[in-house]
Amino acid sequence: MLLRKVSQSPAICGTVLHLQPAIAGAQRQTGALVVQNARLYASQAAEGAASNWSSVLNEEQAQFLKELVGPCNKFFEEVNDPMKNDTLEKVEDHTMEGLKEMGAFGLQVPAELGGVGLTNTQYARLVEIVGMHDLGVGITLGAHQSIGFKGILLFGNPQQKEKYLPKLATGENIAAFCLTEPASGSDAASIKTTAVHSPCGQYFTLNGSKIWISNGGLAEIFTVFAKTPVKDEKTGEMKDKITAFIVERSFGGVTHGPPEKKMGIKASNTAEVYFENVRVPADCVLGEVGGGFKVAMNILNNGRFGMAAALSGTMKGVIAKAVNHAANRTQFGNKIHNYGAIQEKIARMAMLLYVTESMAYMVSGNMDSGATEFQIEAAISKIFASEAAWMATDECIQIMGGMGFMKGWWKNWRCFAKIDLCSYRLGMEGHA
Repeated sequence: MLLRKVSQSPAICGTVLHLQPAIAGAQRQTGALVVQNARLYASQAAEGAASNWSSVLNEEQAQFLKELVGPCNKFFEEVNDPMKNDTLEKVEDHTMEGLKEMGAFGLQVPAELGGVGLTNTQYARLVEIVGMHDLGVGITLGAHQSIGFKGILLFGNPQQKEKYLPKLATGENIAAFCLTEPASGSDAASIKTTAVHSPCGQYFTLNGSKIWISNGGLAEIFTVFAKTPVKDEKTGEMKDKITAFIVERSFGGVTHGPPEKKMGIKASNTAEVYFENVRVPADCVLGEVGGGFKVAMNILNNGRFGMAAALSGTMKGVIAKAVNHAANRTQFGNKIHNYGAIQEKIARMAMLLYVTESMAYMVSGNMDSGATEFQIEAAISKIFASEAAWMATDECIQIMGGMGFMKGWWKNWRCFAKIDLCSYRLGMEGHA
């Protein structure tokens, strides 16, 4: 209960102990000075440093995050085994239980409903730590709370929140977001799954299937989008419009396929989910009947900054690996950090990280400040982050040479596939 224990107030949040890579300075410095200044690349917090987003946090919130960052880092360094998770193609049971004990499954659920009650800004900071250590765990947690039950947080009525959020916050129930279908990916409006209102008006009958659902084989609670016949107020005609539903596996008729075999992020569960004549109570509609497209887009837009935050963490780990190697590898009688080509690569990686991290916290900070129009910035941050992380990982492998291709250096050889898959999660880049 490490995270939950210190959450005594829903108003308490966190601080941003962010990386401060001095890009211009890094470009000017010699290789030796770059390595001496490796603090900039090793994810060590500059606690006294000012930032563009620190103004959204008060003193109490800042102090709270200081209490969260340490235990979170310690857990991933001492308990979680990313290589074993990847080999097993699942997050180890003891890791899942540890995350539940920490309160990691309900970071943004209000404290009065059993969560930690974090704001977007400090949630991004913790996601960054997870992204540095294990993207497989990151996707499991993110699919659960960034999109899985996010609709209940954003659009749920008081009864729905009280019914579902406490068990979702503890991880007793896992959530999944069910939008994508074989013929509809980023084109969400083209879904084929249907929900027909019963003559008595008490339930909807849900039929259809969803593919590539993160947590699809683990979830008990699903946010599902389906077409429902809705009367057009202007013409009086019946038209199919998308409606969002909270669906429990216990309703019956909900099944899933085997875990998908993926190139990367193997520890996260991805499966097809089937709905066959599922009776969904009418009080499980999220928002309004026919208003599901708005619900889906709001959920996705609210979750995209987390991708940039997670990949900022991944990039920090990759850069730290590259800097450490450059400081210790000798070729032609010199440490390779003395060569201009290596210096340029490290500086370029730091620039990409600086922009990615800045985007993540700009979006989360704006959201915390009450901004309602952030979808464009969120989409940009998602696209830039996935491409920047890919480039940083490529540069790291180039710096490490043959060692970068060996399985023992898992953060390098596996990051490629993991980051590539992040490019497609939450919307393909061409239609993010």
